[in-house]
Amino acid sequence: MLAAQQRALPLIGQDVDILVGDLGATYRGLTSDSQLRWLGPAKGVEHLAMAAVMNAVWDLAARKAGKPLWRLLAEMEPTRAARIAELEGTGYPCYTTSAGWLGYSDKKLRRLCQEAVDSGYRHIKLKVGSNLDDDIRRRRIAREVIGDDANLMIDANQVWDVPEAIEWVTALAEFKPLWIEEPTSPDDVLGHAAVRRAVAPIGVATGEHGMNRVLFKQMFQAEAIDFCPHAGGVGLCELVQHRSAFDYVAVSGSLDGRVTEYVDHLHEHFTDPCIVENGAYRLPALPGYSAQMHADSVARFAFPDGGYWLSTGSGRASAEVVESAAV
Repeated sequence: MLAAQQRALPLIGQDVDILVGDLGATYRGLTSDSQLRWLGPAKGVEHLAMAAVMNAVWDLAARKAGKPLWRLLAEMEPTRAARIAELEGTGYPCYTTSAGWLGYSDKKLRRLCQEAVDSGYRHIKLKVGSNLDDDIRRRRIAREVIGDDANLMIDANQVWDVPEAIEWVTALAEFKPLWIEEPTSPDDVLGHAAVRRAVAPIGVATGEHGMNRVLFKQMFQAEAIDFCPHAGGVGLCELVQHRSAFDYVAVSGSLDGRVTEYVDHLHEHFTDPCIVENGAYRLPALPGYSAQMHADSVARFAFPDGGYWLSTGSGRASAEVVESAAV
């Protein structure tokens, strides 16, 4: 949070019309600050801080225009009215991760997969990488429930090296996963390319951790990935629905093979929470980026002075440890 506040300092006092009138110039101005650039705007905490600031600026631009962000973006060029009408009617297809967390019992996995199917999902993602025998058994249960026509994806959360990823995914190939997500370190461009060549036609997905525009460029150049983005964290589903809608309306013009992540928790903390019906995001209609949180949620959970942390005694104590270490 402190890094984001520092990044936002140059914007304080500026004219809102100028800030949102040329968002590219706003971004370039922030990333070219000579006093901050040495920290690395595309690496680590500074990368996340810059993302937080620019997401807020885009939210400001959409609110000033009185439009949800996806529509503001789509209308920057002549409106693709037919595509917008289609999404307004059907929504943007999404997949659920909620059925497949590691640690769920077989009974719970079966129940959650069935609930997902009953809710209209045709794409379901399960975690893998702890134990191969367990993964095989869990994939078999999932296929029994969702059938052969639905899409099943797997996510390793970076736990493998490249040879292990290839071996493990090959062992799970009988269950026809659509993709393997984060098979190895997200910075290993050539490793992803090696995995992709070895496990084809299973696709490779990444982009959740450590990514910036330079790494994405290299991933594409090396033909290392097939799928992105993802949206499992708090508030990310609210954000990604705008980007996915914009991609279809104004960039790709296609829904073929496109599906966006949805996780069904913690949306109650947002003033404009995303809505999923029949396995698809309903287009947001309120102005902005759907990123604003309820004031009481912020007051309760802001670290280290939020009411939740003060009640447990862990927030201020942790902050004092960090401050002492810095000194």
